[in-house]
Amino acid sequence: MKKKYSALIAGLDIGSAAVRLVVGQLTSPEETEHEAGLQILGAAEVPSAGVQKGVISSIEDVVSSVSAGLEAAERMVGVPINSLWVGISGLHIVSQNSKGVVAVSKADSEITEEDVARAVEASRAIATPLNYEVLHVLPKSFSIDGQGTIKDPVGMTGIRLEVDAQIILGSASQIKNLTKAVYRTGQDIEDLVLSILATAEAVVTPRQKEIGVLVVNIGVATTSLAVFEEGEILHTAVIPLGSEHITKDIALGLRTSIDIAEAVKLEHGDCTPGLVSKREEIDLYELGAPEHEIVKKQYVSEIIEARAEEILQKINQELIRIKRSALLPAGAVLTGGGAKLTGLVELAKKQLRLPAILGYPLNVVSVTDKVNDLGFATAIGLVKWGATTPGQGYGGRREGGGSMRKINRAGSQLKKWFKTLIP
Repeated sequence: MKKKYSALIAGLDIGSAAVRLVVGQLTSPEETEHEAGLQILGAAEVPSAGVQKGVISSIEDVVSSVSAGLEAAERMVGVPINSLWVGISGLHIVSQNSKGVVAVSKADSEITEEDVARAVEASRAIATPLNYEVLHVLPKSFSIDGQGTIKDPVGMTGIRLEVDAQIILGSASQIKNLTKAVYRTGQDIEDLVLSILATAEAVVTPRQKEIGVLVVNIGVATTSLAVFEEGEILHTAVIPLGSEHITKDIALGLRTSIDIAEAVKLEHGDCTPGLVSKREEIDLYELGAPEHEIVKKQYVSEIIEARAEEILQKINQELIRIKRSALLPAGAVLTGGGAKLTGLVELAKKQLRLPAILGYPLNVVSVTDKVNDLGFATAIGLVKWGATTPGQGYGGRREGGGSMRKINRAGSQLKKWFKTLIP
């Protein structure tokens, strides 16, 4: 039977080391009621340029990288890609809590979806830092006439509706640089999504979010984390440490080049020196060094353990800030390219005092093995986000973003102009 490609959903994750693009589709109206109805058709990965610590440093380089990723993905699926769900991350992301209060509009005091939307919109009215824009408004809970912690107030009766929400903000200049780079590839942007939220969409279940879970995405230059409890987002943070810091430590410790250090990390990286035999050795010549040089694998493991412990301690400090240290029953879910280190899960259990597992994408049907790559969790999460978000990313309680509507209006003419330049 010939497949239909009318509902293509593409997720774009622009990282400091790689640009990853995943294309999926909702296979049929019957299957869309279940997550298994999302099929991944293609996943492309190309080296990234022009991005440092999640921040764009060269628009031209980013355009080239994204264009290469699009070309590879389009070859896989056999049809053009026209729009993208784009992940955004970096140290410029901040979050703060807010409240919104409205009067119920109907005469019989029954709360409607419109009342909920007005309450969420009212929570956006915060004093944002200079040069920052709202990316997400994420409702946590509602109360009616000052009573109760209510998840879904629609259909209930009351006079005063109040919402507790978390506002995710991003640097306006970084948002504009990112959207400009994507527009210059000739693509529409469905919406910008905080990368760690998209990652969580792919690697944790609603049950885990309900009982309390920590999602950690270890990237090249930064580590992002999100804490969920009672089904809602509780906290997000970005730590300026990532897997490249481990590579640099190895390069310094072994007095070798960054390329050799990266090869040592990938081939022999281990976070548990206590389990490594003192007799095991690594010949750097076999990894590309100009001459034979023997180093103890246990020494390399000690270097890696020290930096991995530091990253996990920083994560625990964030949990201490929100009084959730060692108090999340669903534990920690580790994902991202940096989570591939041998022994990291055991080290996380010890440092965080929580259960810990690796976070592979869940409930995804695919013909490509890339869905089992920890590095693709965010891009797959963006596809899942696009598949489950109503109204092209603006509707429903889950997503209150409005910045992309303004950017899309302002950028539509710009995008059309860029398209005329493409031969």
